[in-house]
Amino acid sequence: MTPATLLRIAALLALLQGIAHGALIIFAKPRHGAEELAVIQTMKSHRFNFAGAQRSYWDFYFGYALIAGVVCLLEAVLFWQLAGAGAAAPGVIRAVAGAFAAYNLVHALLAWRYFFITPIIPDILVAGCLILTVLRAVG
Repeated sequence: MTPATLLRIAALLALLQGIAHGALIIFAKPRHGAEELAVIQTMKSHRFNFAGAQRSYWDFYFGYALIAGVVCLLEAVLFWQLAGAGAAAPGVIRAVAGAFAAYNLVHALLAWRYFFITPIIPDILVAGCLILTVLRAVG
């Protein structure tokens, strides 16, 4: 596979991950009973001053989840555009693909430690495409 094809595959995977992440956080409903509902209500209702802004832990939780989805969408756009650079910029392709491969692997490790398997799968697939891109970008 060519670097451009690998980047387009990575872009599509990142796009799906971003859409799924955003949809899951926006449309998620508590399904684990009264204890989960109580935790969510507590996270939403207890506000405090953080760096000059009134925030709750829910604000941080929900906001970070949205940011994670946006990062995936940004990756999708970047990888798609980078695929169009083709053989004209192999050094740039290697540098960007390498940096984002590292990011996705670190994100997968953090997801393994703090979340669950679902976000790890696309992170590893994207990282794999990007590592192959680095190895195949000639110049």
